[in-house]
Amino acid sequence: MSANLDLVRSISADWERGDYRKTDWAHPQIEFVIADVPDLGTSTGVAGMEEGWREFLTAWEGHRIEADEYHELDAQRVLVLGRLVARGKSSGLDVDEMRTQGATLFHIHDSKVTRLVIYFDREHALADLGLTPEGESP
Repeated sequence: MSANLDLVRSISADWERGDYRKTDWAHPQIEFVIADVPDLGTSTGVAGMEEGWREFLTAWEGHRIEADEYHELDAQRVLVLGRLVARGKSSGLDVDEMRTQGATLFHIHDSKVTRLVIYFDREHALADLGLTPEGESP
C-alpha cells in the first residue's frame, strides 16, 4: 500500500467517526472544493477549509462519510467512493435513506493534501475525472 493511500485511509477513519477536527494532513495552502454546492464553492488554506466545512456541517447532525472503495488514480491522486450519512437539523431528512453516494478526491504532494474535492454526486465526480461507473463501458 502506498503512503498516499495510507494517508487517505487515516483521514477517512476520522471522518467515518464524524471527526473532522484534524487538519495536520493538509498543506497550509490547501484548495478545498465542495463541487456540488455552488454557494460554498472553493476555499484556500487550512482556515478556509475549516470555515467551508463548518458552514456546510451546521445544517446537519450526525454527519459522517463512510468510505466504500479507495482508488489510486496516479502518483498524486486518490479517489474515495463512499456515502454520506447525516440528518438535516431543520428538516429531519435522513440522507442515508436516500442512499447518497459521493466521492472525495485527494490531491497529495510530499505527504500533504494540496487539493480536496468533495462530491455528493458520485456520477459528477466520475464524469469530471473521465471515469465511468463500475460495470459500464466508457
